[in-house]
Amino acid sequence: LLPRSIRPDQRSAASSCAMAARIVRSAVVLYGFGAAAGETISRAQVDTASSANPIRRVVSMLEMMQRKVTEEGKKEKDLFDKFMCYCNTGTGDLSASISAAETKITQDSSSLEEATAQKAQLEQDLAAHKQDRADAKEALAKAKAMREKEAASYAKESSEHKTNIAALGKAIAALDKGMTGFLQTSTGARLRQMTID
Repeated sequence: LLPRSIRPDQRSAASSCAMAARIVRSAVVLYGFGAAAGETISRAQVDTASSANPIRRVVSMLEMMQRKVTEEGKKEKDLFDKFMCYCNTGTGDLSASISAAETKITQDSSSLEEATAQKAQLEQDLAAHKQDRADAKEALAKAKAMREKEAASYAKESSEHKTNIAALGKAIAALDKGMTGFLQTSTGARLRQMTID
């Protein structure tokens, strides 16, 4: 890349300048990556670097980059250590939570089966109680009808008995008075009817 018209002693100076230029370019590129990653350089560092010779500037930029890389390495090592700690303890925690969940699943399954069986039993009991209630209502209606029939029969018999008792009371009173022809009266006819029945 050097022109042929340059003398050998100029070539070494030119090649060292070209090398310094390449180092500066690569440092600037690396610095650009560092700045893109959020790293900033103070104004005093830039002024110091611009006032020194080009090689010193490159060396100081490389030292700054080395410090930044070292700091980033420490941060990443801390993150790695935290991750490894999680990896080491995380499997134990996960296996413990998995076994607890499996135990809970079996308990919940048995509870669900018990609840299903209990529900079926309660449904059968409910159906039986509904049938018993319907039977009781039917028996109550029959008993009520029978009581009403018996009450009507009792009322009829009671009125007949009251009439008979009243007739006997009149007959007894008439006999006490010495009444003759009692059997020809309506009360006597009623009394005769009672003795026949």
